[in-house]
Amino acid sequence: MSFDLIVKGGTLPDGTVADIGVANGLIAAIEPSLSADAGEIVDATNDLVAPPLVDPHFHMDATLSYGTPRINGSGTLLEGISLWGELKPIQSEETIEARALSYCDWAASMGLLAIRTHVDTSDEDGLKGVRALLSVRDKIKDYIDLQLVAFPQDGFYRSPTAKDCTIKALDMGVDVVGGIPHFERTMDDGRRSVTELCEIAAERGLLVDMHCDESDDPMSRHIEQLAYETQRLGLQGRVAGSHLTSMHSMDNYYVSKLLPLIAEAQVSAIPNPLINIMLQGRHDTYPKRRGQTRVPEMLAHGIRVGFGQDCVLDPWYSLGTADMLDVAFMGLHVAQMSSPSDMRHCFEMVTTQSAAIMGLDDYGLAVGKKASMVVLDARNPIEAIRLRADRLFVIAKGKVIARRPKRDMALNLPGRPSSINRRHDA
Repeated sequence: MSFDLIVKGGTLPDGTVADIGVANGLIAAIEPSLSADAGEIVDATNDLVAPPLVDPHFHMDATLSYGTPRINGSGTLLEGISLWGELKPIQSEETIEARALSYCDWAASMGLLAIRTHVDTSDEDGLKGVRALLSVRDKIKDYIDLQLVAFPQDGFYRSPTAKDCTIKALDMGVDVVGGIPHFERTMDDGRRSVTELCEIAAERGLLVDMHCDESDDPMSRHIEQLAYETQRLGLQGRVAGSHLTSMHSMDNYYVSKLLPLIAEAQVSAIPNPLINIMLQGRHDTYPKRRGQTRVPEMLAHGIRVGFGQDCVLDPWYSLGTADMLDVAFMGLHVAQMSSPSDMRHCFEMVTTQSAAIMGLDDYGLAVGKKASMVVLDARNPIEAIRLRADRLFVIAKGKVIARRPKRDMALNLPGRPSSINRRHDA
């Protein structure tokens, strides 16, 4: 048998050393050694070959807009939302699309080949973003899987146009139903919004991903309602709660009741370490809350967790590079997940676990799956996170779309080596 591409001698995340043969955009063979002909050989000897990085939570309609029309001076979530309200009416559909495509170039270069992005559906200004990202989704479909969430950012009930615009966005082809119950005018409105949005998803056979309890308020408990509606409507395995930061402030007894409910409903969790750490706890002096939900406790209850990037250079966050290993690195530290098994799980939370949350059935390193993968300058997943390892090759659906040479640092120190890299065994 001949292959279009063979990735030779790479180390898979489980430690197996294997060749991967690619044909017609799919993984056709994974064996200790392939001697067949191939159109291209990628030498991955001593390097980690992993499935693509995955971002299950992003805001692509706002990305790369930092400084327009102004900067978020307080750095708070609420000022960011206010600033987004100023930006929406002055940005064009073409500008949103151009920024999004630029970000997708960054993502492709970083091996980030699956992204779930929320897009504002509060009003007609938000629908410019829907149209722009539907166009982007089509333009990048050969290398990035882009999933869109209808997100009534100003509140499903708080905004008088959000319900109609959200339905319109779903009719236009948006993939997932979103919401923001903690931003409604009252807790009761928040609960009602969870119910109605989940009913819309159930009626249409869609997934659900809600910004849920993105607050320091321990009484913001819409995740409980989300778990209830998931079971009531038979949506198990199709629902995610994003952020869930109020859980870091909740009473431990209540959390001991809440976590089994989330697990029973098979609701996934998507914390966003970089942004949660930056935005939460702003009203605290000291001690200052961490701002990330209870990841280790969730994992102990069997809840699926995926880490999201959330923002890059936008009204809420002034940094970011589309690097999901940065996200895993921050999440690992904040959650104090320092054991080898914990650190490996953090790598899974930006690869396989997030892919499962997004329902990407053709994802992974297995025969018959889509031939998308990344070759990292690291020996294993832990080292990949520690180094935020260079992407040596990015392969999308059987084609190499990005590459860079290995790079050591040259030294000029008496009696010391002439060059170094940061691998521990170097």
